[in-house]
Amino acid sequence: MYDHTKQYRCTIIRGKSKKEMDDFLPVYAKVIDEICPCSESEFESLFNNAFIRFLPESDRIKKTMDNHRTEIAGKLFGMYYRADDGIVYESERTQKFLEDNDQPAFFKDICYKMQFPNGTQKVGTTVRQRVADGICIRPIAFVLKVLLIAKQANVFITKREIGYYILNSLDVLQGNASPYEVFEQIVKDQKDGTERTIIVPGKATSYNWQHIKEQLNYLELANLIRFTDDKRVVLNLNELQTIELFAADYDKKPEFDVYSYDLSSLDGRKVFQLDWDYYFSQISAVSDQFATSAEALLFDGTVKDEQKSEGKPKPAVNLTAFGDEGESIVYEYEKKRVSEFNTRLANKVLSLGRTKGIGYDIQSVIAEPGDMAEFVKYIEVKSTKRLTCPDMNDDLWVDTLNVTRNEWIAAQQHGKFYSIFRVYFTRDGIFMFVIANVAEKLNDGRMTAVPMTYRVDFNKSSVDSVIVPQS
Repeated sequence: MYDHTKQYRCTIIRGKSKKEMDDFLPVYAKVIDEICPCSESEFESLFNNAFIRFLPESDRIKKTMDNHRTEIAGKLFGMYYRADDGIVYESERTQKFLEDNDQPAFFKDICYKMQFPNGTQKVGTTVRQRVADGICIRPIAFVLKVLLIAKQANVFITKREIGYYILNSLDVLQGNASPYEVFEQIVKDQKDGTERTIIVPGKATSYNWQHIKEQLNYLELANLIRFTDDKRVVLNLNELQTIELFAADYDKKPEFDVYSYDLSSLDGRKVFQLDWDYYFSQISAVSDQFATSAEALLFDGTVKDEQKSEGKPKPAVNLTAFGDEGESIVYEYEKKRVSEFNTRLANKVLSLGRTKGIGYDIQSVIAEPGDMAEFVKYIEVKSTKRLTCPDMNDDLWVDTLNVTRNEWIAAQQHGKFYSIFRVYFTRDGIFMFVIANVAEKLNDGRMTAVPMTYRVDFNKSSVDSVIVPQS
């Protein structure tokens, strides 16, 4: 029987604010992609030397950089892993993010793989204690299941209630309570006017609630929940399919079986750590269902839209064509801008994204006063998704994007007439960052480019043998 009075602080590594994690994610990916694979002995210096330029002067100390590298990019985000051959490799999760630029999908995958116990903490002490205490839970799945039950009953649940009744509850963390028991206790206490909180003698509130706040932050970065002004937790019903996928696993044991390892021996702990790091760095088997739609991001979290709506949520957009979504927005913007300048020129705005090999998505015209009004302008559209919008007042903010060989050539060829429109889909709306005259910015150092792939040509003199497998 569920006993909510049995409280248990199950910590996770402290991250950064939601805004900082949104900003740093592409930076981590950029740095790791540049330096990996590399030897374990050189990984620290390579990472720190590449990462230091993205930190303010006050944070350019080894302790801070080590925290970004090992605690956040490594343990929390699983963006690289150390193999038993002594090489540090870029993770599958990082590779996927660099391909799709879907930051909420990145955090969905982290949330899906989040479990207690896990290998992000000290194995010889913390992990062994979690095992000794019988902790065995997929916390995010359990939280989402309770929120779904509450939604169906038209009951609202607060951050504080999630913390006390779920994420700090020993019975829940041991897998000895059902979401329905937890929900019934929450409703009973709400009706009685009883407010419960986490109290650890001699500890500040921040200590008591840090591990809960962190987990809820990841859920918000994953675009699955929002918080109302009165601290209620609201499901984003435009992500209902993903939420139900998570919630269906609430009573399943964690995928990674910590209990199968001998954590009492040094060798056993080493094997466990290597196995965990590799496991967590790989994307989950259901990650192809985590794509984020612009519509789902624009959900504003109001109770009216989420809990009281009797209609079904609109289906998510298939984001295999997400680039086309961004192109459509830029195309309509250009059509309107050019038309307002001169209606006659509006038909010169062309959407060419499906035309392969030309190196740009939209052909437009300058449409500004002067002799070049009708000169052709070329636009490449690069879309991305994140919870928050980048802050243009942050001098250290940086983002990264991939360009093809044809796009690179087009940027050089068309010079000042070639622009990149970086389209950000966020919870606060859609923002287009215009990068004009890409070639000039590359030449003067305001942008940098790193070669990502090699084309290898070979002929018969390169071939050592030909093998025909027997059927």
